[in-house]
Amino acid sequence: MAGGVKKKSSTGPPSRVWVTLRTLWQEKHLILFKAEYTILVASVLWFLEIGINIWVIQKVAYTEIDWKAYMDEVEGVINGTYDYTQLKGDTGPLVYPAGFVYIFTALYYITNHGVNIRLAQYLFAVFYLLTLLLVFRIYHRTKKVPPYVFFFVCCASYRIHSIFVLRLFNDPVAMMMLFGAVNLFLDGRWTLGCGLYSLAVSVKMNVLLFAPGLLFLLLSEFGLMRTIPKLSLCAAIQLLLGLPFLMENPIGYLTMAFDLGRQFMFTWTVNWRFLPEWLFLSRYFHLVLLATHMLALLLFALHRWKRPGESIMELLKEPGKRVILAQKLTSDHILSSVCVSGAMTRNTVPVCCSVSLTHTVMAMKY
Repeated sequence: MAGGVKKKSSTGPPSRVWVTLRTLWQEKHLILFKAEYTILVASVLWFLEIGINIWVIQKVAYTEIDWKAYMDEVEGVINGTYDYTQLKGDTGPLVYPAGFVYIFTALYYITNHGVNIRLAQYLFAVFYLLTLLLVFRIYHRTKKVPPYVFFFVCCASYRIHSIFVLRLFNDPVAMMMLFGAVNLFLDGRWTLGCGLYSLAVSVKMNVLLFAPGLLFLLLSEFGLMRTIPKLSLCAAIQLLLGLPFLMENPIGYLTMAFDLGRQFMFTWTVNWRFLPEWLFLSRYFHLVLLATHMLALLLFALHRWKRPGESIMELLKEPGKRVILAQKLTSDHILSSVCVSGAMTRNTVPVCCSVSLTHTVMAMKY
């Protein structure tokens, strides 16, 4: 009897890993084109970027532009100067909000008073890799961009490596925080996201270019009354960070850190290089750009950002009291209708209309 009993086959269904590997092999020619493989391609590129950044730091000459000025500015604060009008560096006065001062003060001490440039470069390489992770996560949530594009976003971009690890600008720090805030919005963590967004603004005022997009998102999700506390949080963070400087010279701090009327040098412009210098410096030209910017935002608000059939004024109401009941914003809706087509429009429009566009602003163009 025992000899006649059939043994059960030890081969069961193929393991999940084997199925995944077999699928990858079968679709190997589509990996760079199908958005489902975003994580795979992004992971490979991210690890590749570790080596690229080390190579760039070791082999490409560092270019001194603003780092020494940053260190001079924060050194003034360390020495007890809290009047923003008296804080200066090699390239001019301090024109960044208080968050910049605190972060670069920490970098000042970590890098031996700003002298250890190589260590600073490696710290900025870490900032770059963190930023890349945050950006890849956003792309993964959209699943609308073919993975081959990521190569041009990171590995093939000389400019972005230069901004982060060869020149040590403050833009990368601000944008790292901004992309972190976008990820929090996607996760539905609006209050924490608003806090991180405000911290990004405190590093560099350029991040305010995203403010119209954030305001529209908040009104869409919460209505006016529930949006006010989140805006108050953003304001409170700015007030708290700037308090030592506001107590010393409030007008000086506000006019230097948030100077909306600052005159920019023709030497540093990128987008308006083709104009004669006299026209670039004209206040009438600046007013035309401002009017164009505001008109573009208004047109997009009326015809692109709001839901079909919904009045802009409806956004001020509680979501449950609107004529067209507001559906909860999904990740796909936030990214496709706001963060991709909206927030990037809110970013692209002001960049196109900006009189001050330099190479560092390109860190915003992920």
